[in-house]
Amino acid sequence: MSHGPISDRDVHANAAARTGPAAAIDRGLAILNNIIVVFAAIALVAACAILSYSVLSRALFKAANYWQDEAAVFLLVGATFMTAAYVQQNRGHIGIEAFVGLLSPLANKIRLWLVDAVTLLFCAFFTWKSWTLAHEAYVDGQVSNSMWSPPLAIPYSLMALGMSLLCIQILVQLALPFTGAKRS
Repeated sequence: MSHGPISDRDVHANAAARTGPAAAIDRGLAILNNIIVVFAAIALVAACAILSYSVLSRALFKAANYWQDEAAVFLLVGATFMTAAYVQQNRGHIGIEAFVGLLSPLANKIRLWLVDAVTLLFCAFFTWKSWTLAHEAYVDGQVSNSMWSPPLAIPYSLMALGMSLLCIQILVQLALPFTGAKRS
């Protein structure tokens, strides 16, 4: 497993310094992803605060909590899916890199491109299903099965938007090598 920079991750500045549509989209996504990460961090802190309040209010005051668990879950779903493109942009996913040292540089480039292409296919399907769920939840007025009953279109829309950004990020990463940029 690899958690740090490897040969396919170490030249992100090269792609960002290039001109052209793919590089411009890459730079725009980088800015958007950094903004999203800030809001996701705030969402995680808010989820922690909400859950802590929930535990304390139940333990100390025997208060009923109808909204805390769902609010925390919605925040966590949003933070997780909305930051997926950031993780992909920085190649922060955990990958098994057993073949990197065994394959030639050209074979590694092909392997990485094929992995990204297959990942894009899966993510595109997941994105399509997420948008379908979000649309159905919105049109049908679906709500969660609790007393608070928040609309389910909220988490489904966050999933769909996050997966859409992830697909765009993967598309850019697939396109950049064809523009002369090194993989980022």
